[in-house]
Amino acid sequence: MTVSRLRRSWTLLPLLPVLILLSGCDNRSPAARSAAAAFEQAWEAHDVEAVCAALAPGTRSELESDEQAACPEALAGVSLPVGGKARSVNVHGRQARVVLASDTLFLSLFPGGWKVVAAGCSPRPDKPYSCELKGA
Repeated sequence: MTVSRLRRSWTLLPLLPVLILLSGCDNRSPAARSAAAAFEQAWEAHDVEAVCAALAPGTRSELESDEQAACPEALAGVSLPVGGKARSVNVHGRQARVVLASDTLFLSLFPGGWKVVAAGCSPRPDKPYSCELKGA
């Protein structure tokens, strides 16, 4: 290896973390999985305050508007399955899909962490998912 080639290799070294992030090798999947698990635990425990806190602002707002009630009361009109453990997590930018044993959740990354944008989602062939709870 020539000296000039060696110098070029070393000058690219500081860019390595950026290249790794751009290649999709990042640590957001565990955080999205954890947020989905917390949402599921809160739902199963009927902890409406925790469920409301886990919702994205637009989802919470749409729920309250649809049910004409504050979030904790509005959740009484929502029927979600208990999703169980996560089977897979796909993160693309600030969006994540967490496929659970009996449900699929969609999350977005906000300054305070991952929030649930849609829950109670079922895939439909050649169509978007159908979700029981979703934001605008």
